[in-house]
Amino acid sequence: MTDSTIQLVSQLTNIPSPTGNTQTIMTWLHDFLTPHGYQPTFNRKGSLIVTVPGQDTNQARFVTAHVDTLGAMVRQIKPDGRIKLDLIGGFKYNAIEGEYCTIHTQSGKEITGTILMHQTSVHVYADAGTAERNQTNMEIRLDEKVTNADETKALGIQVGDFISFDPRTVITETGFIKSRHLDDKVSVAILLQILVELAKTKTSLPYTTHFFFSNNEEIGYGGNSNIDENVVEYLAVDMGAMGDDQQTDEYSASICVKDASGPYHLGLRQHLVQLCENETIPYQLDIYPFYGSDASAAMRAGADVRHALVGAGIDASHAYERTHITSVEATERLVRAYLHSPLSE
Repeated sequence: MTDSTIQLVSQLTNIPSPTGNTQTIMTWLHDFLTPHGYQPTFNRKGSLIVTVPGQDTNQARFVTAHVDTLGAMVRQIKPDGRIKLDLIGGFKYNAIEGEYCTIHTQSGKEITGTILMHQTSVHVYADAGTAERNQTNMEIRLDEKVTNADETKALGIQVGDFISFDPRTVITETGFIKSRHLDDKVSVAILLQILVELAKTKTSLPYTTHFFFSNNEEIGYGGNSNIDENVVEYLAVDMGAMGDDQQTDEYSASICVKDASGPYHLGLRQHLVQLCENETIPYQLDIYPFYGSDASAAMRAGADVRHALVGAGIDASHAYERTHITSVEATERLVRAYLHSPLSE
């Protein structure tokens, strides 16, 4: 079902959902799942929960993926009518330089623009290439005829308006998926595809499973609430980080053994590895040094569960990201095998 999953990835990446402004995508998820017989519910934080009853109702699993993405807010309307940004999520200003964006005003009007250095023109600024990419120097050039703050305010823009970045989703003939926000919309697509399969085939899972679509992961507290007392295992389906000293690649599933929060549960990790071995699923074990997941947030909140983290390998995380269809397929196969497997020990 990888083709269907990739189509979902493309749909999801094109729905703006910066952390704090995820109502639109949550409504989309609700409307997508309801015709398949599910009864999704929202918690007070705006996350979406879908519970699938299993053969064993006394022990349960909790599986998450997050819909929220990196983004920004309007920090200030500058005297020349341009916009100063305030970042949402853990990324650097250089990762969004030159990016198209949309400002979502409180009235619902959307205004487009481009994120640039103030000192962009090399014909004017001697430090165009060397000036620090930071909040002071970066700004949004609006696609509107504005020359001062009053004209920008007249458009309906004000401090606190959310800013989303254009995803620029491309699927190449060679099987690569290039887009912003693959973190974590690849995993959301995988969980949606599995839920569709379960509904169509009327397949019963061995344990009651709560599918949780969180909306605050990028700021650290997406999936640490609404964990039923019967939950034994918590699997975060997120992204595998690539770079120097990393084993994760774009062609296999990544199983995290440790991130910035510490080691993940050894028994559950070994269980996932054994599933990969049994099903000949390509995988890599890895440490993500500057990373936290919904599962690690749940542990910090005191959840008494065995926790694990898996995901497709994503290159250039928190920038213009890329993965390959084979990595999505491997991750989907691993999550599916896990959901149908016995509990770990």
